[in-house]
Amino acid sequence: MASVPQQNRGLTVTFAGSGDAFGSGGRYQACIHLRPPGGVSPVLLDCGATSLSALKCLRLDPGEVTTVLVSHLHGDHFAGLPFLILDGQFSERSNPLTIAGPPGITQRLTTTMECLFPGSSSVARRFEIHVVEIEPGSSTTVGEMSVSAWEVNHPSGAPPLALRIDVAGKTIAYTGDTAWTDDLVDCAAGADLLIAEAYFRDKNVPYHLRQVDLDAHRGQLTAKRIILTHMSPDVLDHHVPAPLEVAHDGLSLVL
Repeated sequence: MASVPQQNRGLTVTFAGSGDAFGSGGRYQACIHLRPPGGVSPVLLDCGATSLSALKCLRLDPGEVTTVLVSHLHGDHFAGLPFLILDGQFSERSNPLTIAGPPGITQRLTTTMECLFPGSSSVARRFEIHVVEIEPGSSTTVGEMSVSAWEVNHPSGAPPLALRIDVAGKTIAYTGDTAWTDDLVDCAAGADLLIAEAYFRDKNVPYHLRQVDLDAHRGQLTAKRIILTHMSPDVLDHHVPAPLEVAHDGLSLVL
């Protein structure tokens, strides 16, 4: 039987980076690549500092990405943006790039670019950059997607967000980093996929989800699939029982 062309398949989700902030398990930081069918341009869900290397390692062209959704403004979820932008500049990218994230992302992006590469925030480029600030409690259209956001519990200098993304007829829910909050139930409701942080198994670490939290609320989380990410060695070194699944760098699935 002939293979189905990529443009005619479902939404492809690839974990370019599934790690925590500290490279546990040799993993890249948070970077999830979403490729809709029908030739629609890819989207990144978070863009940690290692994301450009992670994408190129998997031969996912950074220049194809037209939108980056950012859950919160910690470096392992956000700090890859200057590298992504400069890579586009030096590779003669021409298509616009939209960056959407919490209130405050506009100023934080400028500050980060100036810290890492002075003068880079204001240099002339061949492509436009559009920054969209997503208010907690809102739903908005970003490119080809409908994006809903909830403020969660993870101090990061700006409101941290759990995100629910409707694209290509599929729904992806993403916790970002957060302690348990009942808003995650609404975020995950009926989603085709919930991508959930599970930093530790049961150790009480402030502002982070644990495997035990997901187990305790499993009956309320009605997503069709739950895949764990952002895991420390405490989780990576132990078996995670079904129905929970575990991400790894390079994991790719079609919804």
